[in-house]
Amino acid sequence: MSLSSRIWCLSFAFVVIWVSPSTYADDATELARKIDQQLDARWTSDRITPADRADDAEFLRRVSLHLGGVIPTVSDARRFIRDESVDKRATVVADLLESPQYLTNFSHFWRQVMMPEGDSDLQARAQLPGFEGWLRQHLAKNSRYDAIVRELLTVPLDTGRAMNSPIDGMGTASPLAFFQSKQVKPENLAAATSRMFLGLRIECAQCHDHPQDVWKRQQFWGYAAFFAGIERVDRNEEFVGRVKEVFDRRELTIPDPEVDRVAQATFLDGSSPQWRTRVSSRRELADWITSKKNPFFARATVNRLWGYFFGLGFVNPVDDFSGTNTPSHPELLDEIAKDFSAHDFDLKYLIRAITQTKAYQLSSRRTNDSQDNVQQFARMTVQGLTAEQLFDSLATAVGFFEPTQQQNAFVFGQTGPRTEFLELFAPDNNSATERQTSILQALALMNGQFTTTATNLENSATLAAVTEFPLMKDADRIEALYLAALSRKPRPEELDRLTKYVASGGTSKNEKAALADVFWALLNSSEFLFNH
Repeated sequence: MSLSSRIWCLSFAFVVIWVSPSTYADDATELARKIDQQLDARWTSDRITPADRADDAEFLRRVSLHLGGVIPTVSDARRFIRDESVDKRATVVADLLESPQYLTNFSHFWRQVMMPEGDSDLQARAQLPGFEGWLRQHLAKNSRYDAIVRELLTVPLDTGRAMNSPIDGMGTASPLAFFQSKQVKPENLAAATSRMFLGLRIECAQCHDHPQDVWKRQQFWGYAAFFAGIERVDRNEEFVGRVKEVFDRRELTIPDPEVDRVAQATFLDGSSPQWRTRVSSRRELADWITSKKNPFFARATVNRLWGYFFGLGFVNPVDDFSGTNTPSHPELLDEIAKDFSAHDFDLKYLIRAITQTKAYQLSSRRTNDSQDNVQQFARMTVQGLTAEQLFDSLATAVGFFEPTQQQNAFVFGQTGPRTEFLELFAPDNNSATERQTSILQALALMNGQFTTTATNLENSATLAAVTEFPLMKDADRIEALYLAALSRKPRPEELDRLTKYVASGGTSKNEKAALADVFWALLNSSEFLFNH
């Protein structure tokens, strides 16, 4: 081959690699257009008037909380609001998807999906750093979701040490904690994996045929039999201990004193695996679950992410597809799932498409009574901030920095402002649209030590910067506080009222103290506590 031919080939290869990301970006835009087209058709047929488009400040705060888990800084809010680029919303999404905040936020999100026991079980909590570290590694590489799930389901279990050894909890990135949190019991693993990866609640069929759905007891134990080869070495009911796996064990005896039935490992669509010798049955299950031909996997994943961004899915709860709980938009769900599968289960691709839709960029402000049916997605649902979002947003607003401490898996009850805050604000339900602040939580926000200290003139970095900067007028200071807390500028009537309040010195007849009052009020407002 001549030198010129080689140069041409190398150039061609470079061009193909270089244009690939933009091609995916164009595909995400096209998917967003298809989603809007179907929603628009439904709105027209049902005589629904959608809400207005969210302004830049509302959109920035919303997408920052969804992707990064925290409100934007004052400088980021100013920059975005001033930016006149037509593609600035897509640009900020792209920037957030490459940020450390995205990795932290979605590592926590997927951990809560896969290992919710970590929020309450002490053994599981000890292994959270290792599990979230494993997720973070995959998200940093933008591993495809099917690859993440496959590795989770097929991780070698016979490690030579106890599964609940704190070694994994103290920093070794590993998904082993998933099996430990399910006590390596086939029935627990079957119930968990079917819900989180397939959107199917089959656990009711564990003891009897499902009363309201198609699932039979034989099907549940046939699915659980894919985990039949996992065997405890240490027989201790309190700790999982060491385990081993018998690769060719593919059946379970259904626990019933009145019946002696054996369930062979069978997929939930009724098909049977093509067994391979000395290959874990978990691998066969993982291949089936993550297959593009699987009728459940892509739909369940799309529904879960749609539910995360909109506060509710096409199916609710998001992991409960059944004959009696049908999707609100079945054709649209199928369209997105098909496209997600065609793009190799790329999570960032799906997120780009969802956040580009007209529906995601609608305001949460109600402008027509036809918008009251939230399942129509004609306006953005208002979602209560999670405990993590709330603390991190408070910290960002007031300029608080908590030094990172090395977590010790042997030591529980470690304290600090964030730890104490998360314990107090632990949710009592998983619905973003139904989160409510208790009286105790409200009092903690208004008068708790963290809020009091953070809005104190001597301790708040934000207040210090705002009150001490000599070139600012009162209106400028109030605007800065609004951007810090609410990511928007005050409306004219708000600015007029608060400027007069600050100029009068407020109740203490001190302008700086009056500014602290304004900041405290903003941080305790319902607007701050919710993602709109």
